[in-house]
Amino acid sequence: MVFRKLLQAAFTALIALGPVLTGSATVQAQQYQNNRAYGPVINGFNVEEVRRLTPGVELHFDLYGSPGGTATLRIDGATRNLNLTEVEPGQYTGTYTIGTHDRIRPESGVTANLRLGNQVATNLLSESLLQPNAPRGQRRGELAGAPAIERFDVQGSPDLSPGNELRFTVFGTPGGRVEVSVAGARGVFFLPEVRPGEYDAVYTIRAADRIAPDSRVTATIRANGRYASSVLGRPLLAGARVSEPRQARYCSNCAVVEAVNVIEVSGNGNYLGTAGGAVVGGLLGSQVGSGSGRTAATVAGAVAGGLAGRQVQRNMNKEQRYEVVVRYATSGSTQTLQFDNDPGFRQGDRVRVNRGVLSRDE
Repeated sequence: MVFRKLLQAAFTALIALGPVLTGSATVQAQQYQNNRAYGPVINGFNVEEVRRLTPGVELHFDLYGSPGGTATLRIDGATRNLNLTEVEPGQYTGTYTIGTHDRIRPESGVTANLRLGNQVATNLLSESLLQPNAPRGQRRGELAGAPAIERFDVQGSPDLSPGNELRFTVFGTPGGRVEVSVAGARGVFFLPEVRPGEYDAVYTIRAADRIAPDSRVTATIRANGRYASSVLGRPLLAGARVSEPRQARYCSNCAVVEAVNVIEVSGNGNYLGTAGGAVVGGLLGSQVGSGSGRTAATVAGAVAGGLAGRQVQRNMNKEQRYEVVVRYATSGSTQTLQFDNDPGFRQGDRVRVNRGVLSRDE
């Protein structure tokens, strides 16, 4: 009798919990179907480079991708694989300690696998294991054309707190592999090629990130065994002022004032000044002595008076003029320009010369 009552109570409890258990199973099935529909994705994969690859050295790896998966690494020359631990949703970390039987080299390839259900995403490490971060090995395809980044842009966010998004876009060589690193964020993440030569992806800021509006952002494109990098020239904060780089210019008439000289110009004595001086000198000379002595004194006075009158006339006509010597920036040649009055330029001023007219170069 007691057993029958216990059995009835258990059956009643199962009936009551049935919808909850069924709903939980349904949710798990939906999540599995969703993950299966989209498949796992690896957004970033990096390593902390070391100074040497000897036994006992630790290699720390980070992988960023779809949450809830199983991440493993395979290192060429290593005797075992490395299982990564998901420390945050979508962030997997792990450390491989080099053993005495390992034969890991700087150019050893590292393959990451992220399994989600029955699907697996694979990616290769693009960095070198050794410091400094040199490209690995000279391999086949080295003589092929080097890739290039034509434009690197970002759609900033009004807030750089966790959960906000930054959209990065790179235009460059088609068929390459593009990765982006942000100062203040750990690791790198990849930009898939959405159109030939156009790479685009959204980065969601994580809780551990310390990204500032002026954080340095570097994009690297790899193709044919070679790579090229570009630094973002825009702030990450939407609405921030963009500091446009100054463009180099070519100016054929730009120059620099090399010297400013003051020139004194004396006027030539005219007839009136000379004659007037001679008359005055003759009158003064006629008052000296008598006879032939007076005549000689008159002549000498006239000559001296003429010379004095000429000097007076020169002093009356003396004036200052200004001479500006400029040196052209492009050719290095010099030119001298003259002014009747002070032009107001000083040594070192940047100027332009347009048909003999001197103006400041603003």
